[in-house]
Amino acid sequence: MEIHEILESLEKGKISVDNAKKLLSLYSIEKIEGIAKIDINRRKRKGIPEVVFAETKKLDEIKKIIKKTLEKTNSVVVSRINKDDYSKILSFAKKLKVKVKTGKNSSSILLFKNPIKFEGGKIGILTAGTSDIGVAEESRLMCEAMNCKCIASYDVGVAGIQRIFPVLKEMIEKEVDCIIVAAGMEGALATLVSSMVDIPVIGVPISAGYGYGGKGIAALASMLQSCSLGLSIVNIDNGIAAGAIAANIANRAVRKNRTK
Repeated sequence: MEIHEILESLEKGKISVDNAKKLLSLYSIEKIEGIAKIDINRRKRKGIPEVVFAETKKLDEIKKIIKKTLEKTNSVVVSRINKDDYSKILSFAKKLKVKVKTGKNSSSILLFKNPIKFEGGKIGILTAGTSDIGVAEESRLMCEAMNCKCIASYDVGVAGIQRIFPVLKEMIEKEVDCIIVAAGMEGALATLVSSMVDIPVIGVPISAGYGYGGKGIAALASMLQSCSLGLSIVNIDNGIAAGAIAANIANRAVRKNRTK
C-alpha cells in the first residue's frame, strides 16, 4: 500500500492505529536480498529522492535496486554508471516501461514512471568549460528529479569573462533561487558568480586540470579560500550533492512564497 492509501484506510476505519503504524514502518525501509536497504521515505522526509551510486555495484545489483525502488516511488537517480553497463541499464529501463532522462557527457540517468512536474523552484547551472558539462548535467538530473526547472549555460568561464554577463542577466531576470557553478582548473568562476548576485551559489570543483594542483585539487582549494560570501562548496565532481542542496534551497523558497 502507498502511504496515502494507508492513511485513507485509517481515516475510514478499515485498519487500526496499530496496523497503520506497522504498515508505515514496513514502508520506510525496503530490503533487497541482503545487498541494500532502500530509504523509501527519504523524499517525503527530506525532499531528496533515492540515489543509486552505480560505480562500485554489479549490474545485477543495480537492476534489483532500480526495480524495487520504482515499485515504491515514482523516480530514482542512478549515478556514475560504468561504461559497460550504461546501455544495459537503458535497455532494462525500457523493459520496465519507465521513462529515462540522460545527461550530456554524463553517465548518470534519471528514471521515472509518471511525468515529472516542474512545480518546484528554479535553478541556474553554469560551467566554466566544456570539460565540466558531465558533472553539471548530473546536477541537472538531480534537480529535475526534485521537480525543479533548470536554466543551464555551459562554457562561460573566466578565460572569456565577457560570456558570463548576459547569462547571469537572464538567470536574474528569470528569478532563479540558486545557482550551481561547476569549474575545473583554478575554479575561479564560482567566486566571480558569487560576487555578482544576491542568490545562493553552490560551487562544484571539477577534476579537470593537470600538474600541480591537478585533478580538482586547485579548484577545490580556490573555492574554499574564496573571499566572496554566499558561496558554498561540495566535494570534487559531486554534482549529485550540488543538485540536492540547490533543489532543497529552491523548493523551500517556493514553499515560503506560497504560504505568504
